[in-house]
Amino acid sequence: MRSYVVAVALAITLPVPVMATQSGTAAPVGFQIMCLRTPTECQGGGADRIHLDTATLTHLDRVNRAVNKAIKPRTDGQLDRWTMGKTVGDCEDYVLTKRARLISDGFPPSAMRIAYVKTSEGEGHAILIVKTDQGDYVLDNLARSLLSLRKSGYRVLSMSGADPLAWN
Repeated sequence: MRSYVVAVALAITLPVPVMATQSGTAAPVGFQIMCLRTPTECQGGGADRIHLDTATLTHLDRVNRAVNKAIKPRTDGQLDRWTMGKTVGDCEDYVLTKRARLISDGFPPSAMRIAYVKTSEGEGHAILIVKTDQGDYVLDNLARSLLSLRKSGYRVLSMSGADPLAWN
């Protein structure tokens, strides 16, 4: 327990990334803390993309809509907490809940990427990207329906890899 407290304290107070990847990009601090608390939620595995067919597209859309409906939007304030399964939360909470639901439905964790993007209004935002053999699809709390990443209008600033702890 003591090492966990020290790690969280360091993650909060250090001015430099504590989980930098080889490319030099660190996972967001809130994600790092969540991974310290629940490491099983931060594992990759399985295929790094899925086959997209009508049934899969329908399933992704259903999960996106259900989670969007289940969570009431509210920002965390200054302390950014990444959590899943909440009834109130911000964009990261939607992302983690959708990712956890898809994994429990049998989707491979390595096909899902957490991305930090800029909206067309220039605001920072987190989305879930599902890598498919027909392109990348966005599950987003700001959109009712699935969009291809190409058509989303988002500019990706950083994104997790097949290993969710490795960001680029």
